[in-house]
Amino acid sequence: MTVTERFLKYISVYTTSDEDSGTHPSSKRQFDLANILVDELKEMGASDVFLSPECYVYARIPASPGREGDSVIGLISHMDTAPDFSGEGVKPQIHENYDGGDVSLGNSGRVLTISDFPHLADLKGRTLITTDGTTLLGADDKAGVAEIMTVADELLHSEMPHGPISICFTPDEEIGEGSDNFDHKRFGADYAYTIDGDYEGEVAYENFNASSAKITFNGVNVHPGEAKDIMVNASLLAAELLAKLPADETPAHTEDRQGFYHLTDMSGNVEKATLSFILRDHDKNLLKEKEDNLRSLVEVCNQTYGVGTAELEIKESYSNMIEIISDHMDIVEKARDAIRAEGMEPLSRPVRGGTDGARLSFDGLPCPNLGTGGYGFHGPYEHITVEAMETVVRIIRHIVG
Repeated sequence: MTVTERFLKYISVYTTSDEDSGTHPSSKRQFDLANILVDELKEMGASDVFLSPECYVYARIPASPGREGDSVIGLISHMDTAPDFSGEGVKPQIHENYDGGDVSLGNSGRVLTISDFPHLADLKGRTLITTDGTTLLGADDKAGVAEIMTVADELLHSEMPHGPISICFTPDEEIGEGSDNFDHKRFGADYAYTIDGDYEGEVAYENFNASSAKITFNGVNVHPGEAKDIMVNASLLAAELLAKLPADETPAHTEDRQGFYHLTDMSGNVEKATLSFILRDHDKNLLKEKEDNLRSLVEVCNQTYGVGTAELEIKESYSNMIEIISDHMDIVEKARDAIRAEGMEPLSRPVRGGTDGARLSFDGLPCPNLGTGGYGFHGPYEHITVEAMETVVRIIRHIVG
């Protein structure tokens, strides 16, 4: 089975995670893909194939003769897709010999444009895979899953020399819980790579520091005709706080290492309202400043309208892996050498997001991130090329060989 055939098979499986479920995994549907992967791994002859109750798929590829003493290299990708946009009923559109121009996404009315995605011009002549505009594609991260599975199959059915390899496919990465139940002992790798980035030829080892924040406003609701000096409108309080946040520190106004406040959800009425944010910054001190700013705004609200009017909950999500990887740059150089072997200059940019590898690195498993070849993740403009996935397969082979 080719990497493209695997990819198209995997994206047909609905695996969106659910950040509100409170269960592990967050959605039972992730087992649908996990069971497929378990069956395929067993069929291809992988060792120690295991599916945990929390929906982690583990497997090993034994070293070829004479390479048993090599370091154990880990390969990791996640099975879930982001809850930001529908991941159900994906209908991929395959554009062979892509002409390098704008692409209409099915009958959705959406168009994948060069103006929004300038790199499309560089994909001319390739086989481009897009959505039909009604769902995301699932390249994040089923491209990574397909690439790892293809490498595993090739190694198990060839005489290519390699050391021991450990594989894990995780659930719930998209809601920040992908490493919550990761079994380091079972995985048993000395270091690993998540295959969860975008550009082929990318090796990333710097990501956001991240936290989430939820502010709950408690109002007082009475008949509007008798509301003077009594009513406290929780929704208006939420709007008042939002107006005090820096307008230029949102995802739409920032790039590179610039952090942001991202309002992900708001709801409310007169009696109760909530604002949910994710906070991001590559500088840990600047992230703390954002958290402290929210604390100050909530305190002002309570001083003005009464204690308990606003309640703030902040949770740490993950930290910048450069703190760990800076002491393990040899594994970054190993990936760069593999990328150069494919005739490309390695690309290392600060990731404006996070991966399982960020938390795993802090848990003692150094884990930089490799590109999958995909673009436009988490929405209807997600796309990838066949050639990119094939390149990533070769890069992984170079790394483990």
